Amino acid sequence: MSHPVEQQVEQPLGAQRDAPAQRMVRPHASGPRLAVREFPGDGRPFLLVHGLASNARLWDQVARILAAHGHRVVAVDLRGHGLSEAPEAGYDTDTAGDDLAGLAAVLGLRGPVVVGQSWGGNVALSLAARHQGVAAAVACVDGGWLRPRDWFASFDECWSVLAPPVLDGVRYVDLARRIRAAHPDWPAEGVDATLGNLVELPGGGVRARLAREHHREILRSMYEQDPADWYPHIGVPVLLVPAVGEQPDEQPDEQPDEQPDEPGGHRPDSDAGSAARAAVRAALAALPDARARWYPGADHDLHAQHADRLAADLEELAHDLEEAPVKEGS
Repeated sequence: MSHPVEQQVEQPLGAQRDAPAQRMVRPHASGPRLAVREFPGDGRPFLLVHGLASNARLWDQVARILAAHGHRVVAVDLRGHGLSEAPEAGYDTDTAGDDLAGLAAVLGLRGPVVVGQSWGGNVALSLAARHQGVAAAVACVDGGWLRPRDWFASFDECWSVLAPPVLDGVRYVDLARRIRAAHPDWPAEGVDATLGNLVELPGGGVRARLAREHHREILRSMYEQDPADWYPHIGVPVLLVPAVGEQPDEQPDEQPDEQPDEPGGHRPDSDAGSAARAAVRAALAALPDARARWYPGADHDLHAQHADRLAADLEELAHDLEEAPVKEGS
């Protein structure tokens, strides 16, 4: 059953490949409306999915490049994130995958390349495994293989380490200044998009857009779900894009001062980096059709840091599908 696209959040910014139209879409009759950012194009579509506590704007640089090559590109704010509605329930990986399947059907995305970053990679694999025929290919950007229970003995321990910081008493301008200083090599657009994960409160305070209890539910879903269960059921090409080098000695001369705050973030020379390298190799061995593009020394949000390079890798993945029949999205 199809459902009409809901009223747009704001007027489209024009049918220009460098300016996305923004609107709200309801993937399911009884579900929340999700905010999407769309770049027009006639070529094979891309559906771009952000990570935990992130938002669709982080994809703008990559989306603009793909659109310049003729692709239709849709980036979505998952439920509870960005400008999307935040229902009381449904904060788990499989439900997010169901939302993507409904979104692809409503928007008429036929044979899209579904690209997910961090937890979004897990969501993309859930979609491909459980809604076969929707995605023509999947790309997992420093995620997809994430399984926090490999790192923590219990979920309580996991939450104690990976819970988002409490922002009581923190001023928005101070936090924004810290975020900008932490990413000196990022384009300004990527930093501004990261600030979209926050809401400036009256009086100058700040809160996260994703409610803390919903963050916890998603993280629990990641802790309990083993992505390897999906691998045998994914019959489309998968590109894995880890923010580590293929070999342990592939690392930058300088390391960041702070560890990333979200699951999957790691320094290339850390134990987490070694674990990520092993998880990617296990996924390459288990997935029926998979390859990797290694990004030594990259940040976890490498789609904001290395948009040009990532877009080229995604364009290559789409190019390899040109001779394959386009699959129906519903």
